[in-house]
Amino acid sequence: MRALFWGSIAAVTLAAAPALAQTPFYKGKNVNLVVGYTPGGGYDAYTRMLSRHIGRHIEGRPEVIIQNMPGAGSLNAVRQLEGPMAKDGTYLVAFNPALILDSLVNPGAIKFNFSESNWIGSMAPEVRVCYTWGATGIKNWDDLVARKEINFGSTARGTTNFINAAMLRKIFDVKVKHVLGFPGSAELKLALERGELDADCGSYSSIPVEWVKDKKINMIVTFSATQSDVPPEVPYIGKFVKSPEQKELLDIFAASGDLGRPIIVSKQVPAERVKQIRAAFDDTMKDPEFLADAKKLQLPIQPINGERATEIIQHVYKASPESIAKVREITE
Repeated sequence: MRALFWGSIAAVTLAAAPALAQTPFYKGKNVNLVVGYTPGGGYDAYTRMLSRHIGRHIEGRPEVIIQNMPGAGSLNAVRQLEGPMAKDGTYLVAFNPALILDSLVNPGAIKFNFSESNWIGSMAPEVRVCYTWGATGIKNWDDLVARKEINFGSTARGTTNFINAAMLRKIFDVKVKHVLGFPGSAELKLALERGELDADCGSYSSIPVEWVKDKKINMIVTFSATQSDVPPEVPYIGKFVKSPEQKELLDIFAASGDLGRPIIVSKQVPAERVKQIRAAFDDTMKDPEFLADAKKLQLPIQPINGERATEIIQHVYKASPESIAKVREITE
């Protein structure tokens, strides 16, 4: 009887073991999608949209919760990944990839190495375009290079449009004159219309539609090899690179744009869990409901998977000390 009893217990245990082993990790758990900005902005909009769909593609169908964690241009949220956040794949962070440049040129302040993170992917690049006001008569790259002085506006040094214009000046010898102090993009655009400025560099999606439709501007170059909705006749600035040093600099600067809307998890998340989250992200990017949601919200989707994002970031972190010093000079 004793042997029969223990034999029965063993049989029940063995029968239950496969069921327990097959219980999905995420079943009954919450996945926290942390965005490094306050509600209402572009990063928040993309991340909230992702939160509504990715849970369907994770085995166990967890509830996905948005957390806004603003501070230091989204650096606060990034740092929490290797701080108090759980390292089991239940915390994902969306951040501004401009921090990548900061981590290269000012590592003592940033104190975060993005090449060590597990990259899940990016929902869309930030496609940036440099354009001139039509009345200037600057219609193409050759016109731009030939002009003795071109006024580019910006709010301050270190902003993205300042950096783009500084790249034109310091890498490609365009005769850029920086005009600083504009309170915001609205005032800068008004200055263009008044003829107080000649040119600007900005996100293609932020250029007024009527400017493009009525041909009030001439788009000179794009800083993204991924054209997205940019007219195909607008050349990628890489076309004008003349040396390996220029190419290395351009690759460093282009990385933040190519990785426009990225998602990462802690470097301590187990490899199999990272693989699972990446697969869920990739499936979401092809989900008809997700794509319909994006279309409704007018949020372009042009995803980069985790493997490709990792390749980009690893390449950037292999930049030479000389190039990093040059990047530091350009961004200051």
